[in-house]
Amino acid sequence: MHLTIINGSPRGKSSNTKILFDQFLKGFVTIPGHQHTEVFLKTEKDSEKLVKIFLDAEYLILGFPLYTDAMPGLVKAFIELIGKHKGENPGLKMGFVVQSGFPEAYHSTFIARYLEKLTERLGCYYLGTVIRGGQEGIKIQPAWMTRKTFGLFTELGNRFAQTGEFDHGVLEKLAQPMHLSRRRLFFYRLMDKIGIANFYWDNQLKKNKAFDQRFARPYTN
Repeated sequence: MHLTIINGSPRGKSSNTKILFDQFLKGFVTIPGHQHTEVFLKTEKDSEKLVKIFLDAEYLILGFPLYTDAMPGLVKAFIELIGKHKGENPGLKMGFVVQSGFPEAYHSTFIARYLEKLTERLGCYYLGTVIRGGQEGIKIQPAWMTRKTFGLFTELGNRFAQTGEFDHGVLEKLAQPMHLSRRRLFFYRLMDKIGIANFYWDNQLKKNKAFDQRFARPYTN
């Protein structure tokens, strides 16, 4: 098997998508004889090269973050690019990884339906979509907080190397929680009330010298 991984995160090599793919590949390479290639859309500006990657791929997994219920623009541009070559690689087995900062996975189920339809329109075989919420901040989280997620991605990669398919049992575990429980909703409301719900994002705004613009509404009249 030769696996092509395409990372569609605008953050490229410093992205959370890259961290999750690394865990997937950690399991994938435990089965000898397989090869893989990793491509970053952010650094791949040659359209002809991207088309060749798509047409030559045997197994392809496209991963990206979900931003306010939407895929990054560079991912959409890539999809429109390969859409011109639908039906030209009918043997391609294509899957997806969608991760987000939303704590519940439900937000990503709608784009998963689109990705399944997209794969069919391209004339390829749909492997499935890996959904994982709550991933913003995994770079700074201690090991005990990421152990479960990383372990599941490693297990998914190992089983994929063995079967050439996503293990549905692992997919279901990764997609939890699909909806927030009442307990977690209470916890988030409490965090908001005591003023720590936006701690991470406020730090990001301050780091980028944009804290004073946090209530800006540039697209309103």
